[in-house]
Amino acid sequence: MPTHQAVRIQSVGGPLELAEVETRPPGRDEVRLTVTACGICGTDRAFVHGGFPNITWPLTPGHEIAGTIAELGEGVDNFAVGDRVAVGWFGGCCYQCDPCRKGIFIHCVNGKVPSWHYPGGYAESVTVPANALARIPSELTDAEAAPMGCAGVTTYNALRHTKAAPGDRVAILGVGGLGHLGLQFARAMGFETIAIARGTGKAEDAKKLGAHHYIDSTSGDVSAALQALGGATVVLGTAGNAQAMADTVGGLAPQGELVTIGVTPDPLPISPVQLITPGLSIVGHPSGTAKDVEDTMHFAVLSGVRAWIEELPLARAAEGYAALEQGRAHYRTVLTM
Repeated sequence: MPTHQAVRIQSVGGPLELAEVETRPPGRDEVRLTVTACGICGTDRAFVHGGFPNITWPLTPGHEIAGTIAELGEGVDNFAVGDRVAVGWFGGCCYQCDPCRKGIFIHCVNGKVPSWHYPGGYAESVTVPANALARIPSELTDAEAAPMGCAGVTTYNALRHTKAAPGDRVAILGVGGLGHLGLQFARAMGFETIAIARGTGKAEDAKKLGAHHYIDSTSGDVSAALQALGGATVVLGTAGNAQAMADTVGGLAPQGELVTIGVTPDPLPISPVQLITPGLSIVGHPSGTAKDVEDTMHFAVLSGVRAWIEELPLARAAEGYAALEQGRAHYRTVLTM
């Protein structure tokens, strides 16, 4: 049986260890990829600490995968060996359940996520459903493409489904792995772009990323600062902090929307009275399908949007993950194989 190297975590909260594992050939409607790059995402923390139901141990994390098709399973006729592809949070759907039959594949009842439902991309090889594949445009390197499968599609797809039109004010809460892409996409979409972050440390980066305005959330009332700019049509909440999201609601213009993509289990401290008179909406937004990932990469090519990445070899995965865990990671760390 052929083998490859992969990062494995034996049990909840355990260390990331490089191991030799069996290479699984693709089954029907699956492909096997030679992984070339995999982003380290904040959600990987939740997997390592057992924060999702029915996790199988040992676990191989990674859901921002880029690579080349090495092997086709039976029934796969729309891809070829050698194709460059990405696989993101959307790791496959069943086409059989009610949401799939309605065409909303991102809400598939049997939907799969790499690392949760099958071994993820901190590895030299992964075997994935063919319907999870997004074609990588030639203008993007694999390391540039990898973060588009989660951080990129989540921000781009959320913004393009809001009510905001070019010229409207859009605020991005949080300037991190998601937020630094959200700022670039918002600027490229023609929005008057506002960055909100704690302290002034990110102010210079936020301007480079396209923000027209910067709000330091520690220096006063965030809602008042937003209203002083004229009120925001949309706030994209990329920071996984319920209080920080709630603090922006008073800064929304009438019929504005808070779109939550930063993951936190904490309740949002918002009252109905804050929402009723101005007619505000609070929306949860999942990432996007393989087609949405392709759209994201296409728009990134057109607009010049790129994740700010630091590359590390797979052998240093534990180091890259530790930087994320300790809050000192670069905007996006990408493991390269």
